[in-house]
Amino acid sequence: MNTNVEHKRARFRELHHQGCFVLPNPWDAGSARMLEGLGFKALATTSSGHAWSLGRPDGAVSRDMVLEHLRAMVAATDLPVNADFESGFGADPQAVAESVRMALDTGVAGLSIEDSTGDAQRPLRSIDEAVERLRAARAAIDEAGGSTVLVGRAENFFVGRPDLEDTIARLRAYAEAGADCLYAPGIRTAEQIRAVVAAVAPKPVNLLIGAASEFSLADAEAMGVRRISVGGALARSAWAGFLQAARSIAKTGRFDAFAQAAPGSELNAFFQSGD
Repeated sequence: MNTNVEHKRARFRELHHQGCFVLPNPWDAGSARMLEGLGFKALATTSSGHAWSLGRPDGAVSRDMVLEHLRAMVAATDLPVNADFESGFGADPQAVAESVRMALDTGVAGLSIEDSTGDAQRPLRSIDEAVERLRAARAAIDEAGGSTVLVGRAENFFVGRPDLEDTIARLRAYAEAGADCLYAPGIRTAEQIRAVVAAVAPKPVNLLIGAASEFSLADAEAMGVRRISVGGALARSAWAGFLQAARSIAKTGRFDAFAQAAPGSELNAFFQSGD
């Protein structure tokens, strides 16, 4: 195993032991390098941000394309990278294990497996089915040395099933199945966050803050959260600037929005410094 990859994985695990850190989500090599330059300690990919950059909706990117993206992101930065690996790219636990082994070969320091199905009629897998898939991912990681962080995701609040009791039951089951970190994207209130943290303690919890929030990093740490990711929010923020400028040109024929653009000289200087 590449010693640099193992060093990144060890650093990533250490970040989960105490305090709280922000795990921002770049969508390409340039945004990854910029976030590293801003001083963040680790990064996470975003399935939505990556898909939009390819002109596709979230969830419509193939496994091969995701693996290629992970290799590019790992190569772009010296920081540990956590992979948004969606539901594991497998119809059954054996296929999930195969996909996880492929993801590990890209050099990622962590990866998440979610329990959503993509089927609006049955948006969540049963707990038993989801657990078997997590166990398969855990076994694949252990066979490779066990140093990659496995994140178990309960998607209840994301798929229109905002049942906190069921969310907690799922997260506890995923922790017992071998998840190193637990994640319930969509929980927002202090009561929900504290309940999730308490339910899976002492294992670390990832909190998604993907919109303007009353909570700061310090607030999240005070509630026991170990890491914060932002999902597609940075990508959406970049798209917002693009859309504002492009719509202004299309509707008014004016170019005033470019006043807010980052200077090309600043971008060139930053990326040249990393050559």
